[in-house]
Amino acid sequence: MGTIHYRARAPLRLGFVGGGTDVDPYASQKGGAVFNTTINRYAYCTITPTNDHSMSVHSIDYGKYEAPLDKGPLPLDGNMDLIKAVANHFGITDGFNLVLQSEAPPGSGLGGSSTVIVAIIAATCEWLGEKMTASDMAHLAYHLEREVIGLKGGKQDQYAAVFGGFNLMRFAADHVDVNRVNIAEETINELQYRSLLCYTGTPRESAKIIESQVASYKAGQNEDALDATKALALDMAHALELGDIQDAAKILDDAWVLKKKFSSKITNPQIDAIYNAAKSAGAIGGKISGAGGGGFMHFICEYDTKYQVAQELRRYGVKITDFMYEPKGVTSWRYDNDR
Repeated sequence: MGTIHYRARAPLRLGFVGGGTDVDPYASQKGGAVFNTTINRYAYCTITPTNDHSMSVHSIDYGKYEAPLDKGPLPLDGNMDLIKAVANHFGITDGFNLVLQSEAPPGSGLGGSSTVIVAIIAATCEWLGEKMTASDMAHLAYHLEREVIGLKGGKQDQYAAVFGGFNLMRFAADHVDVNRVNIAEETINELQYRSLLCYTGTPRESAKIIESQVASYKAGQNEDALDATKALALDMAHALELGDIQDAAKILDDAWVLKKKFSSKITNPQIDAIYNAAKSAGAIGGKISGAGGGGFMHFICEYDTKYQVAQELRRYGVKITDFMYEPKGVTSWRYDNDR
């Protein structure tokens, strides 16, 4: 028997409507609602046990890191904290090598860091033989990322990465309900045909945008916009259940108008120009995925205009990204290197 590798793959998420209402204090005080899905872009984690008591981490995005595991909890100091928080939580003292790969750059707006920690937890559970329900895994990912490490953000990303597929999520102070939306296969196929995903080439720091949104909420400046967006999340899920893509796309457009009221940092002249160009070329609606400020933009087009929209957007320097909707959430497995 050769070296055993323990692997996990978690899908990145594409937010449709309601993002921002999953951020506290709004989510806890008034209850949030988000409609989102996952796509075939993933975060991967591989754990290979070693015979010592140290961890060695290699990540394309975050670099390399080594630390002893037998000298107490690892300090959370901004360096590889996602991995250290998981190792601390499970009390790991046996040595391991860990490799992280993500198919979205940091700051892309596809829930990257949350998807990464879900992959780390799933690979760790595969290694340790730990059994966790989907809800427990998502809650742990949220707890470690937001409450233990203190990274700013909402609650939807971790749950999307764990559950996968098209979901309507409701957020309260003490629980999260994840409801799979029953969308016909032909509707998903048509939505796929009309959907366009593009990378603006501008990563953004979501924490500052979220801080601005929270400050606006506490000052009573964006509560109405958040309330209206929450209602639109339910409307869009219902529209797609009915197979009405035109209505769903118009709701996406309405949601973008509201999202820009969350914070002055949501959009900028470049993003506005891209959005207006897409609509002029035949997109019905669209929005920034994630907190805003840059990263990926997602559009739903008329049935015969997707090519023209793509051509127009390329003039603005954006990169059109092929993708498919992914119905499955995180998965883990083990592999013997000699096989």
